[in-house]
Amino acid sequence: MPKKRLLLFPGMNKLSIIIVNYRSASYILQAIGSAMQFESGAAFEWIVVDNDSRDDSQQFILAVFPFVQWININYNAGFARANNAGIRAATGDTILLLNPDTIVVDDAIDRCFSRFMHSSCVACSVQLLNTDRSLQISGNYFMKGGINHLLPLPYYGKWLKGVARLFSAKTPHVDIPGEEEIVDWINGAFLMVKKSAIAVAGLMDEDFFLFAEETEWCSRLRLAGPLCIYGEIRMIHLQGEVTNENTGAAYKGYNNLYDKKGLQLLVSNHLRIRKQYGVGWFLFQLLNVTLAVPVFFLASFFDRLFHGSNPLGDWKLVKALAKNTLQLWRLAPMIMRNRPHFYKMM
Repeated sequence: MPKKRLLLFPGMNKLSIIIVNYRSASYILQAIGSAMQFESGAAFEWIVVDNDSRDDSQQFILAVFPFVQWININYNAGFARANNAGIRAATGDTILLLNPDTIVVDDAIDRCFSRFMHSSCVACSVQLLNTDRSLQISGNYFMKGGINHLLPLPYYGKWLKGVARLFSAKTPHVDIPGEEEIVDWINGAFLMVKKSAIAVAGLMDEDFFLFAEETEWCSRLRLAGPLCIYGEIRMIHLQGEVTNENTGAAYKGYNNLYDKKGLQLLVSNHLRIRKQYGVGWFLFQLLNVTLAVPVFFLASFFDRLFHGSNPLGDWKLVKALAKNTLQLWRLAPMIMRNRPHFYKMM
């Protein structure tokens, strides 16, 4: 059977699955357990990289799945550095970066791997699902200068969306994927990559702590070949569960810019823009985010006044966004110089 042959013949393609752990043992047990329901699960190399969880994660996970290769890092290295450690240790010809908060259904990993091995693409993913089986954003397109990062800004983002619709601008993501969709970058919750492409593009950029690192990496992976999404192969992704639990963030997704997670999003997105598009686009983004603060205050004030509610009801959010924007300005000279630095904000 093909699942077993992967183990028996050393010259054949092999898949190494890397999961980064930070106090997420229960999710990892669920993720690996869901994969082991299928015969293919035993054929893969499983690597867990621990970001200094300082809990019983290793004991719990290895007690259930002793075949897991465990790598300890003595500090919270974030997503890029931890995955790089896993990639260096992996023996497979193909790497899968898999989030802890994922659930394998319909043998999705093996189906994706089998199809990927016969593809000219250098990286791929599946369609991610919410628990209610609705579609998550999985495949994405680059927007010039990364201007889509401005869309979560309150009021300002809605205005930009209106302008984009007026000019029939291309959406920054795949809405409903077909059987195979060529994309520019892939969600890091499920990112399968050929090692031959990593040899061309290099490892993930270790300046990033969390967020936007897979976007920047995909911009380099594309130098080796196309990236794609297999729309008919699907996985469940409990989006943001682990990050929110470990950071105390109040919101899932990537639209909250008001707390530590929001600061990390702002910094990582601007860092990615600097690396991918240069100083000019970085400054353009920074100035727009700064302008969005007074726009938020004034628009919210008059909007609430018009609707008969407290005109200062959003004042705390305005202050929080202003505080995060100020911190971004403090980091701006270092980001513009583009010298190695670990941008860990939470």
